[in-house]
Amino acid sequence: MSESETTQNGTHKKLKILLVEDHPMFREHLAQLIGRDLGMSVCGEADNIQDAMNLIQEKAPDIAIVDISLKGSSGLELIKDIRARGAKVDVLVLSMHEEELYAERALRAGAKGYITKNEASSDIIEAIRSVMNGEIYASRKVTAKLLERMTHKNASPELNGLELLADRELEVFQMLGRGKSTREIAKELNLGESTVETYRSRIKDKLQLRSAAELYLRAGQWVRDHGS
Repeated sequence: MSESETTQNGTHKKLKILLVEDHPMFREHLAQLIGRDLGMSVCGEADNIQDAMNLIQEKAPDIAIVDISLKGSSGLELIKDIRARGAKVDVLVLSMHEEELYAERALRAGAKGYITKNEASSDIIEAIRSVMNGEIYASRKVTAKLLERMTHKNASPELNGLELLADRELEVFQMLGRGKSTREIAKELNLGESTVETYRSRIKDKLQLRSAAELYLRAGQWVRDHGS
């Protein structure tokens, strides 16, 4: 999709941007940033998957800017839902989370770009324009990592720590780190408690943890270190 379109009367049609972010203050800042660009406008805001999908259907945005952490679920799940439903909207992930852990996951899920919130405002606008011009936006570090894996297809990937966890397992790990019980996680993610217990068991095995206490300690420390 080109960066802008021209209407029948010769005027330029603004790109419609949907903001999916659960922090109201940052959402407001981002809306102001986009509003200063004459070629873009915010067509809607959401802080959870259901509202985001409803707005995508109602507003038909050109691009959705999505955070990883959303109310009740993960932005990764939203990206997968968008692709599964065939929605014609490109996704740029803008998140506080470190790109080493999440960028590749987001791109695999179907996002067209990943940028962290600590980047300059001009870089965020550049990322939006790149995605709207049909390009993939990622840092040099992420690009190098992806190319390395592509050129060593037969090599066993060297995965350590949390990179071993599947997307849903990582989401459960984060919620455990925030002190959520199995019942609370099941309710928030709309899963059975036995399913959450299965995820917990898999996480323990992959991280080579011996007990539930070790799991909670590891998860809690990671959340404290990364502000998740």
